[in-house]
Amino acid sequence: MTTTAAADSRFATARQVADAVLFEGYVLYPYRASAAKNRLRWQFGVLVPPAWGPAHEEHAQQQTEILMEPKGDARLAVELRFLHAQRRTVQQALTDGTFTDVAELHLADRVLVPWDEGAEERVELSVGVAELAGEGFTLPFRRPARESTEPVLGPDGRAVGRLVRRTEEVEGVVRLRATELEGAYRVFKLTAVVENTSPWTPPDGAADRDAALPRSLVAAHLLLGLDAGSFLSMTDPPEWARAAVASCANRHTWPVLAGEPGRADVVLSSPIILEDHPAIAPESLGAMYDATEIDEILALRTAALTDREKREARGTDARAAAVIDLADTMPPEVLERLHGAVRALREITEPGGAQPELPETLTELPDEQAVFRPDTPWWDPARDDTADPARDRILVDGTPVGVGSRVLLRPGLRRTDAQDLFLQGMAARVEAVLHDVDGGVHLAVTVEGDPGADIRREQGRFLYFQPDEVTPLEDA
Repeated sequence: MTTTAAADSRFATARQVADAVLFEGYVLYPYRASAAKNRLRWQFGVLVPPAWGPAHEEHAQQQTEILMEPKGDARLAVELRFLHAQRRTVQQALTDGTFTDVAELHLADRVLVPWDEGAEERVELSVGVAELAGEGFTLPFRRPARESTEPVLGPDGRAVGRLVRRTEEVEGVVRLRATELEGAYRVFKLTAVVENTSPWTPPDGAADRDAALPRSLVAAHLLLGLDAGSFLSMTDPPEWARAAVASCANRHTWPVLAGEPGRADVVLSSPIILEDHPAIAPESLGAMYDATEIDEILALRTAALTDREKREARGTDARAAAVIDLADTMPPEVLERLHGAVRALREITEPGGAQPELPETLTELPDEQAVFRPDTPWWDPARDDTADPARDRILVDGTPVGVGSRVLLRPGLRRTDAQDLFLQGMAARVEAVLHDVDGGVHLAVTVEGDPGADIRREQGRFLYFQPDEVTPLEDA
């Protein structure tokens, strides 16, 4: 077993997303310990002591299974990452030189309060794939209990209090096993199990979650990397591997291809379900830790907190303090970057970006018939011939279709609205031709004979179909 710098380099890109997984939900807006949403914490990837978990419907282990195609004497790099909760208490200095626990310690720039911090832990190893056959490979690990103090100084440099941090012992094990599958290709099923093996037993069985968390692996996840070979996608495997992928059992975690797009030598197995090659939005300036975060909204709301709220947030956690400082110092032009990013349009709006090909349904007609042309994005204010739902026409089966055209409805099976199937074969009148930002075309229609058609037309409440779901009819 070895650890290598090469593995660290391979994980560099994937680690950006792994950091987001590690601290997802770490501290939620408004970033104060007193907020109700921050009193029940650590929800993702928590592996609790086995003696406590079953009675509280929480689990002590997670299992990752994924297919890989190693080449030659390939080695597998593994990095287990988790947070180790450490309990922080606040003490105030007394005149006799002793300290006493307090609920709050007020300073000029912050209000210190008791809080559970998360210390990042890593377990790293590199092992040859050949060593994973049979019983596989097992690596136990242990993080000892510890205690530390940090003085809190006043404006005059004298201690006004201190922070006491206590960390409980945590133990665990990483188990790896690789089984070669039968078939035309050299494919292995890799099984990686992470388990909390802490011997801690709840006193009288009455311990609550707060007692178990300091002895748990929080936000536990794995980074896996091959120095020669590749992994197969679990969400989009090749056809020949679909049955084998379906047989993989992933419990409390999900593996996806990570790292740079196009590469398949790194996997992130996360307690949060992700897509292959997840990435941090380039507009994001820093972690905000809030689950399903929207940076723009969080930045604006954080900047609007009162001075008292900001002081408490700064005293809650160093990471919360960094969020407050980020929101307070964000220039307007940087905040503007967070507003309205449309990734599907990036390739046609960036300088030198390629222009999209004209969709088959958008064909140029004579000048007197307005047609949507995507040479310039339709939402660009500088565009001369912006999309006009009332005048645009498209070709459907060689016939121009626009407002007032009669069509026969034939909803496709891909439609999610089952009620549309009842309209199969009915005649309708086109009320508007609409274009979305992805270049798609939608026809707004009213059904002929519908007694509420006039009301729908007045309120703009139409039924919507795509061009391949209608057949032109001769106008009455």
